[in-house]
Amino acid sequence: MEKAIKKRWPVFVLPTLIAFMIGFIIPFAMGIWLSFCEFTTVTDAKFVGFDNYAKAFKDTIFLHSFWYTALFAVVSLAVINVIAFLLAMALTRKIRGTNLFRTVFFMPNLIGGIVLGYIWQLIFDGILQRYDTALKLNEWYGFWGLVILVAWQQIGYMMIIYIAGLQAIPDSVMEASQIDGSNGIQRLFRVTIPMMMPSITICMFLSITNGFKLFDQNLSLTAGQPMKMSEMMALNIYNTFYGNVGYEGVGQAKAVIFFLIVVGIGLWQLKITRTKEVQQ
Repeated sequence: MEKAIKKRWPVFVLPTLIAFMIGFIIPFAMGIWLSFCEFTTVTDAKFVGFDNYAKAFKDTIFLHSFWYTALFAVVSLAVINVIAFLLAMALTRKIRGTNLFRTVFFMPNLIGGIVLGYIWQLIFDGILQRYDTALKLNEWYGFWGLVILVAWQQIGYMMIIYIAGLQAIPDSVMEASQIDGSNGIQRLFRVTIPMMMPSITICMFLSITNGFKLFDQNLSLTAGQPMKMSEMMALNIYNTFYGNVGYEGVGQAKAVIFFLIVVGIGLWQLKITRTKEVQQ
């Protein structure tokens, strides 16, 4: 069987490779090229050098969206992972109804972001109208609304990953720490968390990248209001590309900048957290 696979591997690899080239590599390369062009369609692209990037960095709304998105990513990262970890700790104890609670906490992750945005918009505006205001009248209302929405959606998913990490810790390690006389807090910070670093690495990577890439919830919850002050980077790129005729190249340049930021932060986070992992 191994000889047959080695001999005929192109038959199995080639279709997938072709699909990957057509669906990702070629569009990605074209996107980078178009970021240096002025165009309305891909057939009339005119090379303009770094003009699009210069316009992108001069766009104060884009710069504001970066800091707004970065702050959101950090806050949502902390909120989601702390609560998900605590829930995982609670639901790995021998309590009645554990499987039901896990299912209930995970279910919000199955709902689409657009639907969630409109549902939570109704909830927030219903509360805020008692105070003669609305979600779209203040960028910080929108900020904390997005934090609550995304946390409610993603906590259950991260909780499942943390539960898997907790269950993978050998019982012998925990028993040894108890025999050594450690208390609950000491076991948490010196045994449980170090042994769970692979799960923490995954959850932090997903949280921070999802925070930067957030689009549909932002669109449906606030649509960037007021005055684009609650507009995150993905929505800003979308509005630049599709909302301003002649600015397609600038929107494409912003997309490339956005890609480099997300990849850079994601790789940096992976490097930092992987150094904390221990061998079981």
